[in-house]
Amino acid sequence: MAVNSFASIYIGSYELSLKVFEFTSKGRMKEIDFVRSRINLGKDIYHTGAVGYETVEQLCDTLSEFQNILKTYRVNTYEVYMSVAIRDASNELFVLNQIHIRTGITVSVLSNSEHRFITYETIAARAHFDEAMKDAAFVDIGGSGIQITLFENGKIITTQHMDLGTIRLRNMLRSSDSSIINYRKALSEFIIKRLEVFRAMYLKRDVKNLILISDYGELVMKQTEKAQEEEYTVSAEKFLKVSDKLLKRTDYDHEDPFIVPSVILFKGLTEVFRCESVIVPGTDICDGIAFDFARRKNLITVNHSFDEDVLSASRNLAEHFKSYSPHIEALNDLATQIFTAMKKVHGLNKRHLLLLRCATLLHDVGKYVSISNGSISAYNIIMESEIIGLTHLERSIVAYTVLFNTLPLMKIEDLPDPIDEDSYIVFAKLSAILRVANALDQSHKQKFGNVRISLKDRQLMISVEATEDITLERALFENKTKYFENVFSIKPVLKEKRVYKVN
Repeated sequence: MAVNSFASIYIGSYELSLKVFEFTSKGRMKEIDFVRSRINLGKDIYHTGAVGYETVEQLCDTLSEFQNILKTYRVNTYEVYMSVAIRDASNELFVLNQIHIRTGITVSVLSNSEHRFITYETIAARAHFDEAMKDAAFVDIGGSGIQITLFENGKIITTQHMDLGTIRLRNMLRSSDSSIINYRKALSEFIIKRLEVFRAMYLKRDVKNLILISDYGELVMKQTEKAQEEEYTVSAEKFLKVSDKLLKRTDYDHEDPFIVPSVILFKGLTEVFRCESVIVPGTDICDGIAFDFARRKNLITVNHSFDEDVLSASRNLAEHFKSYSPHIEALNDLATQIFTAMKKVHGLNKRHLLLLRCATLLHDVGKYVSISNGSISAYNIIMESEIIGLTHLERSIVAYTVLFNTLPLMKIEDLPDPIDEDSYIVFAKLSAILRVANALDQSHKQKFGNVRISLKDRQLMISVEATEDITLERALFENKTKYFENVFSIKPVLKEKRVYKVN
């Protein structure tokens, strides 16, 4: 049965929100209703380390009310997500269990990378944002932290998470002994110092556009009298003037405790990044949840390549650790050819190919830290890096693919980061492919030309034209292919045609 309506429910750090959408025949998404309710989830977690029983009661009651709203709209398809902040609660599992028992709702907890990507994709898919994102800092602000994604020439340079969320900021420097003015000054100094460190490490130049995703972004924009139908764009100079004007008021602390930390953070971002314009797209996580669902179900038309975003972020991470080289691109091409040649027997899909390509781009990043323990260092770097577009599980698969490119495969129960059996088989297969591809360019000299790879019976035939001696590659090829044979029950065979250079 075709889906023409959908609802997204998000349980955030300080509010629950529900949005009802309708999908049109023209591949578009239309908002029908928006309901929100304040909640003390983040306050409970950051003050006591657990979600209180009163908050759980409020959660369940509000979700039941949301279910009644959905019945009035006859919406049967919906998804419910919760902020990653719940991970910091000692009673996380019990809270989720109580929600399920009392409402029948199964809540999915978003990882930080999943949350930020879901918000990002609904913006990136807008055709008119291509120009804005050519040179921009995309900042997604939540209660527990912020995510900064830098774009240069339309490509993702880096994605970094910082603990500058509005709830954390509110709690961090609040003191009954400080005046409002001193509190705000101290908060501003703290934010600017952290952002200046980020700028020194990752910003090569000023950014043109600062794109803010925040529940409080519209508050500032509406004071500029530059409101547009769906989004707001003003000069940085105007944005700073309005921010200063708002911060002169003292009643916000009683009206909403998160307004002041938000505006101070906006101001710090604008000043440190030295942007020309500030853009508030007028979207939130509920829009992202609905968009992500519609994209997965092919209910809307999307022209943006999110796979290219993932590869761009991986490539720039490799460059950051001085490992990007012609060898990396050669390896990427060889691994892709092997994957494609074996598509009838490896049981993997297009998404797995993307993970393999990420692994080829990142397989040498650990050598920046330690040449002798490069694989272990690479694993740690990948696991600690935010690659927008990859889930935590997918990042684990990439990291393990790189780790076992050189190290013996561990048993699943011995892995440092727990993983399910299906994913274990996936990264074992990907690392086997990566090993063979790496053996073909072990000298990093790209000795092979006109590489042809095909599957014949139970052999993977790799025919190459070599312009140089490949004794090294042959010797290592035999060693690397044993692991491949164990994983796929297929034997790689290297066939060489020597090509002599004509002077």
